[in-house]
Amino acid sequence: MKDPLSSVTIHNSDTQRKIANRLKRARGQLDAVIAAVENGAPCRDTVQQLSAVGKALDRAGYLIVSTALRECLANPEKSGDIQAEELEKLFLSLS
Repeated sequence: MKDPLSSVTIHNSDTQRKIANRLKRARGQLDAVIAAVENGAPCRDTVQQLSAVGKALDRAGYLIVSTALRECLANPEKSGDIQAEELEKLFLSLS
């Protein structure tokens, strides 16, 4: 069975840049978490950094799904087989 999301692409370069920046920020924060663990940093500092990673990933995910939902609703003929309900389910899976 074909994955309906495979036909949904984010075409807006500004949105692509925002998503990439959020993911790069998460990668940097994850590097900080790894360094904190390796260097025996206090638990509080490590958990705060880990929380920041999770939030950055969540925000990127929300932006990806909400952008796909907007594009799907604005141009249903270009969105392939994906339905708004399916995107809503993906959106809710992030919470």
